Amino acid sequence: MTMSWQRSITIVTVLAVATWLAYSAMHSETAHPARDDSLMVVLGGNDSGYARANRVREFHFPRDYGAHPGFRHEWWYFTGNLTSVSGRKFGYELTIFRFALRPAPPQNQSAWATNQLYMAHLALTDPQAQHFTSHERFSRGALGLAGARSAPFKVWLEDWSISTKRQGYFPWRLRAATGAMALDLELLPVKPLVLQGDRGLDRKSARGDASYYYSYTRLATSGRLRLDKQIFKVSGLSWLDREWSSGGLAPDQAGWDWFALQFDDGADMMFYRLRKKNGRTDPYSSGVWVAPDGGTIPLAHDAVVIKTLDYWDSPYGGRYPARWRLDIPARDCQITVAPVLADQELNLSVRYWEGAVHAWGACAGQPIHGRGYVELTGYARKL
Repeated sequence: MTMSWQRSITIVTVLAVATWLAYSAMHSETAHPARDDSLMVVLGGNDSGYARANRVREFHFPRDYGAHPGFRHEWWYFTGNLTSVSGRKFGYELTIFRFALRPAPPQNQSAWATNQLYMAHLALTDPQAQHFTSHERFSRGALGLAGARSAPFKVWLEDWSISTKRQGYFPWRLRAATGAMALDLELLPVKPLVLQGDRGLDRKSARGDASYYYSYTRLATSGRLRLDKQIFKVSGLSWLDREWSSGGLAPDQAGWDWFALQFDDGADMMFYRLRKKNGRTDPYSSGVWVAPDGGTIPLAHDAVVIKTLDYWDSPYGGRYPARWRLDIPARDCQITVAPVLADQELNLSVRYWEGAVHAWGACAGQPIHGRGYVELTGYARKL
């Protein structure tokens, strides 16, 4: 989400793996068999002792670029669309997640001891080759294997990292590599930071679940992408979502559809539709329209009408929406959104769909075009 807050609830289905890793000396990069993401319930029964997102707070930077270990979970979530010098298009996702396994640090003074676990996802979409790949890593927040700091800013899991050479400010550098691919990108904001929800407090349910949530909706991006033995010089736009919380999905919530779109006229839009188990839209769904000059207009749960136009069936089980019509009456916008590839499902510890999309339509009678990312959870099923 940018719907990242809810995303963590899917990810906590790996709790058993996470617990084992937190007390072992090993770390790994893994690809897991398909899971049924209906298992996405909550991180664990009792959240007492953890900090809560329950009031509007003041944000301070660079401190709030770094970690908030008193909360149960948080993430640094990047997605982006890139184009090579020759015009070849790519989409990417790089996310580093932090999980607290218990509220207080361990009293054990061993260098191995920690209550913090880190997980990272890396994915690449290559429309020309009709290929999508994703990777996952876990490590404990000890012995320098993984961690986060605010000044100078850096969050890392082994050699996957987000960092700056300055004291916590941009440009940021993203670096991640596997055997078959590597990213080395520099990111610089084009617009001011956006505080989501109520001045950065983003409420997700009637029972009081909420996250602290901010975004950089338009980050000028340049650098290099390696694919097998080919190296591409690329540029484009990225999107950052930052959230931290100790909450979970409400019992009546089934999943979400999250849209992050960057238009050619300089406007950006984020909207997440929280789906109830009865199929209705949760009134805590919301979003924001960001004007070219950085001005923001909140989008309430009924401000965006989403109609699914097509579907994609996962070979592992489950049917995902695969084409949408977004109507925004207050802005007189009618926008069609379609994946650049139907199969952009991450089949890792949990299964969810997150992929590059393109968008087109009209606002106030003027043509509009753009690129972006969509995330879909709660649709995967076992065969």
